[in-house]
Amino acid sequence: MKWSDLPGRHSLFWKLACLLVAFCLLMIWLSWSWGRYMEERNQFLSDEARGTLAGYAVGAEQAWRQGQRAGVDAWLQNMRQRESGYVGVIGGDLQSLSSQPLTDKEIERLTFLRGLDWPIHKKALPWLRVPFPGNPTAGNLVIELPQRFMPGRYQMVWRVITNGVIPGLFTLLLCVGLYRLLVVPLNSLREQANAWRADQLNVRLSSRTTNRSDELGDLGRAFDHMSERLQSTVALQQQLLRDLSHELRTPLSRLRVASESEAGLAALRERIGREVDGMQRLVEDTLQLAWLDTERSPLPEEAIQIQALWEMLTENACYESGWPGSQLQCTVESSCWVRGNLNTLAQALENILRNAIRHSPSGGVVRLGGRRDGDYWHLWLEDEGGGVAEGDLERIFSPFIRLDGSRPGDGGFGLGLSIARNAVKRQGGSLWAENTGHGLRLNIRLVAEVGGVSDDTIESRFAPTMSVCQPQIA
Repeated sequence: MKWSDLPGRHSLFWKLACLLVAFCLLMIWLSWSWGRYMEERNQFLSDEARGTLAGYAVGAEQAWRQGQRAGVDAWLQNMRQRESGYVGVIGGDLQSLSSQPLTDKEIERLTFLRGLDWPIHKKALPWLRVPFPGNPTAGNLVIELPQRFMPGRYQMVWRVITNGVIPGLFTLLLCVGLYRLLVVPLNSLREQANAWRADQLNVRLSSRTTNRSDELGDLGRAFDHMSERLQSTVALQQQLLRDLSHELRTPLSRLRVASESEAGLAALRERIGREVDGMQRLVEDTLQLAWLDTERSPLPEEAIQIQALWEMLTENACYESGWPGSQLQCTVESSCWVRGNLNTLAQALENILRNAIRHSPSGGVVRLGGRRDGDYWHLWLEDEGGGVAEGDLERIFSPFIRLDGSRPGDGGFGLGLSIARNAVKRQGGSLWAENTGHGLRLNIRLVAEVGGVSDDTIESRFAPTMSVCQPQIA
């Protein structure tokens, strides 16, 4: 496995890994530290028991020092009233320091004495040996452990808590963390999908989901982008249907008037042919604009030389407009090669060129220039048509926008620049407009290509395009 195959540092994998590793380490620490603590609580004497038994040893030592056997007898008599188990005081030679000697059974038990720090088992109440604090060799207190000091009285309860309740609580915390990490953003995605199903296309995910840096954040941002695309596509289609129905009313009305007029047959045919051609071009351009906006499959790309493409476009433009070639100038270097789809780019540039010719005076000049800008080529096409208002620089790319108020079909339906912008965007570029003082400049930004193909290849590829592309003047 290569390092490149590992997830990124913001991947959800690392969050889940850290959460699970932390949970495992926490459970290991719990079983070790808490287990040791409970073992001490269940097998060793508590601090209270040790203190009480050590205090008894101090009292036995004082009684021995003050009254020898008589003092020990008096102390033992007092202890039997306080403790119900065996209590004795023996010397270093394992002989009783009281006046009552040890029995054989007691002597036998002396061989199984335990210290205060020894573990205690629950088989029976053990006998403990507690040396005199002042002089351990002088004597020892021997006492049967009182029942109240016996450890492990709540052993079963603590086992249930240690092995069941506490791991269950930590597992519940792990489930809460996984729920917040995984299920909560998925619920948000489900709610957005349900909103789409209810035709609420304006619903967006919360910033808490889209600001995440892991895969779920990427998925949330993809959902929002898809929602925006879906909303804009539906809005565009609805707008196109409204505009298309509006634009078709005028030629249909003219057709009705022409059919009811007393004009000659030739004039009627010419009128009907012109109106049908206009409606056909309108429908085709509208469908193409809708296709460019909704189609997301990648277009076949190739190297395109802008200078050769311009020559092919201007040849047809001069033929159709009657302009001399000297008025269509190109200052782009022959080294200008871009990466894109030839047919789509040709139609976009053709629409822009015809729009410039239409809005320029008869003696005006249309210029194509460009410069290299990093990994892109920045091209611009300037006309001498006087430009447009600053507030309309973006509106001219909207469908069915005609700033000059021309009659529908008279030179265009306001779709040419919309088609051009969508065509350029599909190839990873951008198209925008600006005023130059004497006309309008349309800027095109396209991906640069290193190397290219020959001009003959461009001509052979573009020749079919010229036969199928309809002239479009926006």
